[in-house]
Amino acid sequence: MDPKESLIEYPSDFPIKVMGPTHEAFPTTIVEVVTGFDPTFHHGRMEVRPSGKGNYTGLTCTVLATSRAQLDDLYRALSAHPMVKIVM
Repeated sequence: MDPKESLIEYPSDFPIKVMGPTHEAFPTTIVEVVTGFDPTFHHGRMEVRPSGKGNYTGLTCTVLATSRAQLDDLYRALSAHPMVKIVM
């Protein structure tokens, strides 16, 4: 894809939604994965929301997106993690 065709301007803040089964280590684990792609990321840039019944936890991680390749690699890493059910 031609960089001129991207709808995202780099660098920019970019929200990524991640959902997985509720587990005490889930948010911390996701922070560890995300910081591998955005070293500036921290817990303060993440919103945590439990599902209605509390079985799942939704996280919105706002990362500093620096390139399409970075975002693609981050999505792949999150999607492949065993604690993650959905990445949007």
